[in-house]
Amino acid sequence: MDITVTTPALLFPAISLLLLAYTNRFIALASLVRSLKQQYIETHKNIIKGQISNLRIRLILIRNMQAIGISSMLLCVTSMFVLFAGEPLIGKYLFAFSLILLMVSLALSIWEIQISVTALNIELGEIEYLEKQHRETWSSQDFK
Repeated sequence: MDITVTTPALLFPAISLLLLAYTNRFIALASLVRSLKQQYIETHKNIIKGQISNLRIRLILIRNMQAIGISSMLLCVTSMFVLFAGEPLIGKYLFAFSLILLMVSLALSIWEIQISVTALNIELGEIEYLEKQHRETWSSQDFK
């Protein structure tokens, strides 16, 4: 397979958008952490403490997603430079490694999303539990 300088360049828009999405996730989580910290200081609810530990894992994953995504982009640029310098074999290997790093970054993203969904399901479960308690309280008051 022949590879030219333009082949790695095709990944630039995709990696850039991916890094932007990762950064947006990070900013949203940072805001949520600050909010939950304040709620925990005021209420000392255990569920908030659990959410904060969940967010810590997610922040670590997002940091790693960003670092690996940036490494993928750096290897992509290095691959282009090496191809431009006339070393197609080294350029192919660098480009292949940048693709592997991109796949690792995407896999971490899937893992982070799964953790996020688990956290949201815990929140929904709590809402459903509180709603059930509320209905039971109202129905027991009807019989008095």
